[in-house]
Amino acid sequence: MEIQPKQPTTEAPAEWFTGDVWVDAIVQGAEPSRVRVNTVRFSPGARTAWHSHVLGQTLYVVDGVGLAQSRNGEVIEIRPGDVISTPADEWHWHGATPTNFMTHLSITEGIGDGDRPEADWGEHVTDTEYSGR
Repeated sequence: MEIQPKQPTTEAPAEWFTGDVWVDAIVQGAEPSRVRVNTVRFSPGARTAWHSHVLGQTLYVVDGVGLAQSRNGEVIEIRPGDVISTPADEWHWHGATPTNFMTHLSITEGIGDGDRPEADWGEHVTDTEYSGR
C-alpha cells in the first residue's frame, strides 16, 4: 500500500472547455492498467467541447446540477448520484447548468500504445446546443 501525494489542481484547457473548469487527477494507472480517474469541477455555464473517448467514459456526479448530451440526442439534466455511461467513440459533451456548479468523477481508460489519444476533441458546444434549442 502506498499513499500518493495529491497532485495540484489544474485549470482545464480553453481549447477543450467553455468557461471555468478545474481538474484534479486522482488515478493514472501504471501499465498494464489504463484506468484514468479525474475530479472535474464546472462553474455555472461551463462545459466541455464535443468529444469522444476511444474506450468510452463513465461519469459519476458528486455535486451540483449538470447537463449532458450525446450527438443528435436530447440535453439531459444530471444530479448527484447519477452515473452516465458513454460508449466508445460516441460524441458528447457535459457541464454545469447556467445557474449551478457541477462536479463529477470522470473514469476513462487511456491508450497505452500511443497510436491514438484517449479522447478526440471537436468543436465547442454552441450556446444554442447548450440551451437545447
